[in-house]
Amino acid sequence: MTTRTKPWHGVMVATALPLGDDLSIDHAAYAGHCRRMVAHGCDGVVPNGSLGEYQTLTPEERAEVVRTAVAAVGGERVMPGIAAYGALEARRWAEQAGEAGCGAVMLLPPNAYRADERAVIEHYREVARAGLPVVAYNNPFDTKVDLTPALLARLHAEGLIVAVKEFSGDVRRAYELAELAPGLDLLAGADDVLLELAVAGAVGWVAGYPNALPEACVALYRAAVAGDLTTAVPLYRTLHPLLRWDSKTAFVQAIKLSMDMAGHRGGPCRPPRLPLAPQDGETVRAATEKVLASGLR
Repeated sequence: MTTRTKPWHGVMVATALPLGDDLSIDHAAYAGHCRRMVAHGCDGVVPNGSLGEYQTLTPEERAEVVRTAVAAVGGERVMPGIAAYGALEARRWAEQAGEAGCGAVMLLPPNAYRADERAVIEHYREVARAGLPVVAYNNPFDTKVDLTPALLARLHAEGLIVAVKEFSGDVRRAYELAELAPGLDLLAGADDVLLELAVAGAVGWVAGYPNALPEACVALYRAAVAGDLTTAVPLYRTLHPLLRWDSKTAFVQAIKLSMDMAGHRGGPCRPPRLPLAPQDGETVRAATEKVLASGLR
């Protein structure tokens, strides 16, 4: 059962992008992957996030990935990442998402340099002009720009954002956000703090590991947001050796490896990403084998 009432609610899978051996996009496999996620209980997909290797795609490829996802599962289930170095380019990606029929978009702050608060606000103002609901994405590790609770409250008060994908790892922020911006929806942005943020009131999860284990991850999310800790905690403990890879630098490679092992094509990554280092590969394989042997899928 889903409690989803908005296009950004629920389990929104930050989809990995299946690539062929020649590193070209396998659109048929990607469409099938999107359909598989929804069929196994996920609420929607997030193409062109970091897990989708958007930085390595041409503009034509990036637009086609969005169209493929919409054709596969319907626009209300698609929330593309629209990150770009410039606000004008990000707005164009938002407009493209609107033309494709998407229900919402997800936007990082400016990431070409360490933007100050004025630049961040103008960035979101520009993109909001496209007219689609904007989910802010707070990833201070990669962008070096921290969307603090106070700044998010300002963006929300001005009507520029409807939610935030919170990836700082600081679960205490959930409570401050609820105080400063009670109407702003909180989405868990890192797999390894899903339970903590669900208990704190998250209404969605922009998730990585459902790519490989959709049914188990959906069961975890549903139990967590329902407050069923008897179900959620043991499941979380079982999955956590994999979930924590979502917060590591090699998360794309790790999740794609687990996908391959679970029978869902992940395939290689485009440069500059390299295959997992041998020790990391062994760790991910062992953790994935253990989860699969337990019957979780």
